[in-house]
Amino acid sequence: MASILIADDEARIAGFIEKGLKAAGYATRTAGDGSEALDLALTGEFDMLVLDVNMPKLNGFEVLDQLRGSGSTMPVIMLTARTDLNDTVAGLEGGADDYLGKPFRFDELLARIRLRMRQAEPEPGAVSNELRHRDLVLDVRARRATIDGGAAIDLSSREFALAEEFMRHAGQVLSREQLLSRVWGFDFDPGSNVADVYVGYLRQKLGAERIETVRGAGYRMV
Repeated sequence: MASILIADDEARIAGFIEKGLKAAGYATRTAGDGSEALDLALTGEFDMLVLDVNMPKLNGFEVLDQLRGSGSTMPVIMLTARTDLNDTVAGLEGGADDYLGKPFRFDELLARIRLRMRQAEPEPGAVSNELRHRDLVLDVRARRATIDGGAAIDLSSREFALAEEFMRHAGQVLSREQLLSRVWGFDFDPGSNVADVYVGYLRQKLGAERIETVRGAGYRMV
């Protein structure tokens, strides 16, 4: 049974989420402040963290930063009333796997949890932890990228996920909508350019020639 840690200082909301997740077959535990949430998350006993931003002792961004700094790759869904684009990008850049605004519908939260759980599972029959395309190598378990056997390239959690998506579909055109759905797991405002911004980050770190723009369609790893 998968175990989910719920970090929210509002007992009513934490209880609402916990009740729904237990009914869906998950084991749960709640934390009422950021310090407790971080301590529990670092035990390695949980498969996912549902993390509020506005909490005492440590806020959600601080918890996420220290969690990722420890090397943890546990999926994290941030749940917060702070939903402007800057906060959303900050959460995702900091290593969150998804970002859901309050108020929310439980069935949407549950769908996102199930999606992230599936993505965290190894593919049946998978043997190698490495993806290779030309001279670029991604170690999906260690979350490390290298070019031609050189030093590791510093990629954020979101940059690595985007690079992985391109490499798994090398030669295919991926639309912005596909990238948002597969990498971010939810839809941004149609006017958002976050996918374009992150493609730009990858080009700077991996080489501009690796990812080409297909006008009117999206992007493709050459």
